[in-house]
Order: sequence, then C-alpha cells, then structure tokens
Amino acid sequence: MKLAVSIILIAALSFALGLYLPWWSIALGAFIVGALIHQRPITSFLAGFASIFILWFLLATVIDIRNQHILSKKLALLLPLGGNSFLLILITALIGALVGGGAALSASYLKKK
Repeated sequence: MKLAVSIILIAALSFALGLYLPWWSIALGAFIVGALIHQRPITSFLAGFASIFILWFLLATVIDIRNQHILSKKLALLLPLGGNSFLLILITALIGALVGGGAALSASYLKKK
C-alpha cells in the first residue's frame, strides 16, 4: 500500500514542481516523498523509479503527439536511434526514472538508523 501511495505522491509532486522549477526538481519531489514515507531502500528506489518513468513517459508522449512527432524524429536521427521516436521517449523516461529512483533511495538511506 505504501508503494502505491508513494508512486502517486512522487508523480504528483514532481509534476507540480516541474511546472515552476527546472527538470531536476523531480529529484526534490522523490526525495521529499521518500523521506516522509519510510520504506525499505529497494522499495523506495522502485517507487521513485516507477513514478518518474510513468510521468516522463506520459508527458513526452503527449508532447510528441501534439507536434506530430516532428521534433522527436529529428532528434532520433541525430542520435544513433535510427529515427525511432518511440525509443527516444523510452530513453528520456529512463533517464528521469534513474534520477527519481536515486533521489528516493537517498532519502531512504537518510532515514535509516
């Protein structure tokens, strides 16, 4: 139950912080929720990882659909992705998820006695 609540809270707080602060504010959201809801380190990492992965995947997909895949296809051509915009979105979500998971894990270790 704590895992589901943590995932929802991290995603909501990171989204709200991302509206006003730079991209790395997702780490603040994951850290705050990870510090407030104490869990085992692996569970805390999974909550941060899953919530930011889902959040960034959905946000990147919505943005990509709204501009008809123009920018993502051009970026995927610059990177060695073969023009695959979906793979670019997955990599974007994975990078954000690692930041969120690391922040939640750090908070879990901070609370550990």
